[in-house]
Amino acid sequence: MTNRKPRIAVDAMGGDFGPHVVVPGALHAARTGKAEVILVGDQDAIAAQLARYDAKGLPVSVVHASQVVEMEEKPSEALRRKKDSSIQVACNLVRDGEADGVISAGHSGATLACAMFTIGRAPGVDRPAIATFMPTEKSHCVIIDVGANVDCKPFHLLQFGVMASVLAETMLGRENPAVALLSNGEESGKGNLLVKETFDLLRLSSLNFVGNIEGRDLFTGNVDVVVCDGFVGNVVVKQAEGLASSLGRLLKGELRRGFFGKIGTMLALNALKRFSRLVDYAEYGGAPLLGLKGICLICHGASNSKAMSSAVRMAARFVDMEANTHLSEAVAKNIDLAGPRRHAVNEQR
Repeated sequence: MTNRKPRIAVDAMGGDFGPHVVVPGALHAARTGKAEVILVGDQDAIAAQLARYDAKGLPVSVVHASQVVEMEEKPSEALRRKKDSSIQVACNLVRDGEADGVISAGHSGATLACAMFTIGRAPGVDRPAIATFMPTEKSHCVIIDVGANVDCKPFHLLQFGVMASVLAETMLGRENPAVALLSNGEESGKGNLLVKETFDLLRLSSLNFVGNIEGRDLFTGNVDVVVCDGFVGNVVVKQAEGLASSLGRLLKGELRRGFFGKIGTMLALNALKRFSRLVDYAEYGGAPLLGLKGICLICHGASNSKAMSSAVRMAARFVDMEANTHLSEAVAKNIDLAGPRRHAVNEQR
């Protein structure tokens, strides 16, 4: 554990609503006493929002950034042409040791690029990956990768599993997390070439690997970590989000029909509220980009103040739990599988 409060740089200009939502969310997190917050962005716009809330005595500071990455811009162009963008300046603070982590609800591609090229990869990590928390019948599980790497090699997926296992331990409190590989069948011989070769590496790793899992079993809660490449993971997450939204609208429509439906709604109100909290992305706030020298959380563009507050507190807990140190140690334990031994595995098959 660290002796001081974690310092979290917040991209105040990010997201669909910018400082109007980000600033009050960050202030709420600062009031919990869990972290020091550095608001990064246009100082006048930030000051206007700070004036609306009682920020006196809170561990909050402002760092000016004169530029903002727009959603239609290419990440590579933003990196090259907007050196003083809010997300770039926030990542610089982490790189220079002035902040322990960064969160942004802005351009996800630019956030990913800035974090990787400015903060840098953790020792032994080939490719950082985005993890997300997925609600299940029992609690939550971690799915990785959900968009950072669409073309992967088997040892990349191995490292994803290692990093997500540490995340499940530190953030979800899971002891010896059960790790599964997403495939089109439970049998070890199922899947494409990438999945089959990854299966062998995971089997030889230090992880608690429990085998393949099919898409239909993602939400049972029987595993703690689900590993896949970023293309598949992104499709899974977007489908789950869309399905949850559609089911919610369908349920509301049915419950509003007729007298008995309205009575049923009143009787089930508490259960519906609990369900709403379970599937609400704002409970965790953001998706951590694992495998960096610092902490980075990528938040939903439509994040509300609650989501931003949750993201700050999650980043702070990540720092307090020294998750990056544990992550590097876990990667080191399995580093040999990403080298010559992975070729030996292929020859054994």
